[in-house]
Amino acid sequence: MPERTNEQWLADLRSEGSTRAEALSDLRERLERGLFYYLSHDRSDLSDRSSEEIQQMAQDFAQDALLKVIDNLDTFRGESMFVTWASKIAARVAISELRRARYRDYSLDYLTAEGEVMPSITSLAISPEDSPQPEDVTERADVLSQIDDALEHALTDRQRSALMAVAVEGIPIEEVAERMNTNRNALYKLLHDARMKLKHYMEDQGLTLDYIIDLFESG
Repeated sequence: MPERTNEQWLADLRSEGSTRAEALSDLRERLERGLFYYLSHDRSDLSDRSSEEIQQMAQDFAQDALLKVIDNLDTFRGESMFVTWASKIAARVAISELRRARYRDYSLDYLTAEGEVMPSITSLAISPEDSPQPEDVTERADVLSQIDDALEHALTDRQRSALMAVAVEGIPIEEVAERMNTNRNALYKLLHDARMKLKHYMEDQGLTLDYIIDLFESG
């Protein structure tokens, strides 16, 4: 069938009977397809998982995301394509669930900069034939490389561990403070200093603070 407009998506999902069931099925398939691509191509931390495991994760995340989309239909303002908006919700669900799973085995010693950047919406393809454009992949890799370089050279080991734990991993600040043998106020100061160092370093590379924050704190 032809691609639904934003208005058609909203109308079909708010309808009853077979029309709503078909729209739910179509949207779930779209979200699952995008999530499978993201989990299998953009998540290096899942490279040891089989295709069947990735598919099951995509199905589970898509179902959870579908429920969130339905619950939040009234918040859709039409500023983007509906499936783009829904895909962002699905991405946040996946990131949150993967973060929660990692937290169970969390160790400050093994934090990296990979895995928590909000995936480009091109990874959650709007159309079945869509895939990330080479220039998008190249730009993302370049930015991640610059961030890795900044984390390595602009921050102390302690600043880097604190920033990655709080801003990237989403670990509760009380937990990070305890693991680092410090208190909340001292940790806040450490994070502030780390962000300022990162800000100046990245601005020297031509990347703004707003962009850095968006990369670190999406999801």
